[in-house]
Amino acid sequence: MSQEYENILVPVDGSKEAELAFQKALATAKRNDAHIDVLNVIDTRAMAYNFAGMSNGSIAYQLVEKAKDYLDGLLDNVDFENIDIHVRLGNPKTVIAFDFPRDHHNDLIMIGASGLSRMQRAMIGSVTSFVNRNAHVDVLVVRTNEDNQLPKDKK
Repeated sequence: MSQEYENILVPVDGSKEAELAFQKALATAKRNDAHIDVLNVIDTRAMAYNFAGMSNGSIAYQLVEKAKDYLDGLLDNVDFENIDIHVRLGNPKTVIAFDFPRDHHNDLIMIGASGLSRMQRAMIGSVTSFVNRNAHVDVLVVRTNEDNQLPKDKK
């Protein structure tokens, strides 16, 4: 029995782990003739803490523009047409695990393994762990490149 996925969600945050997931998602989408949604979630909780509620809309606008530039850069050398980029504001854990897949009918989430240190995971928790435990669709946690090799910095 083979599983064919039609609508793959790839959350990216600028980390090497997320970009490995993006590359694997491209290969998977090509094999399955699937659609890819590339998502960057801007954590509004961090905005509230960092700016103590004193920000106006210009900070959010600047963050969204920076995220769009990052996502456009990811697609610069991609030879694949069935792909859309998205920027959302909110809690990355719930947006990735629940909200976005529900709204976009994703049947697979391909997410990079956590790039956080042990201390960071203990303090804020891993988005990857939360998504893996709670999403209502299949989740593939990506740790290796397209050749199933660990990145050089992880060996």
